[in-house]
Amino acid sequence: MNKILIVDDQPEIRELVKVTLELGDYRIFSAENGEQALDIARTNHPDIVLLDVKMPGSRIEGLEVCRCLKSDPATAHAYIVIISASGQKYDVVSAQAVGADDYLIKPFSPIALLDKVENIFQQVLKEN
Repeated sequence: MNKILIVDDQPEIRELVKVTLELGDYRIFSAENGEQALDIARTNHPDIVLLDVKMPGSRIEGLEVCRCLKSDPATAHAYIVIISASGQKYDVVSAQAVGADDYLIKPFSPIALLDKVENIFQQVLKEN
């Protein structure tokens, strides 16, 4: 079963994403901060990580989580989609610089998210 890790400090965002993705056949994990995200990813090896950038109260922000996941051989395979309210070119370039594979700007349509995830599994991860 395909695995997805949702990382966001806002419980309502995590729940919205989870409910949206439950329409598909995915095993879903969630984390409210960077530390939990790294622990869950290292234990469960998700195929996709939907990762918020700014997580107040977390010792590790999203871009650092991304860098850590991509530099760890156990989690480097994960396809990381940054989900952020900041969508300036600088933000996208910064995410790409630490290894992010894709970028989705908040607010987003739940259908657009589901389409993106399904496309990743059908097109990108199937090829690897």
